[in-house]
Amino acid sequence: MSSHKIINIILLVCVLASCSQFRPFVDRRREAGARNIANLYVGKSTPQKPAICYNSLYTPYKDVKKMADDVCIKEKTGTHAVPIKQTIFTCRILVPNHFYFECKK
Repeated sequence: MSSHKIINIILLVCVLASCSQFRPFVDRRREAGARNIANLYVGKSTPQKPAICYNSLYTPYKDVKKMADDVCIKEKTGTHAVPIKQTIFTCRILVPNHFYFECKK
């Protein structure tokens, strides 16, 4: 196989693998092995105030809002999420935006 074909295959695999990196996520991770309950979760999201990392080029607002609503319902802190603020370039490189919500009943 020629080096040109190998490079093309590698580029194709990298592009396909990076597509999944644009998905939004709740900015709250569990820190395994934390002894103190205050240090159990890492990230800007709390059960009462979800923070969603997303890429505004690939993710519509309604999807981000639905994720925040789901967090409020799952954590039993409210029935819907109300947007508070939005920041840019405060999350990861491929999903740079944060949208902050507050759970309301």
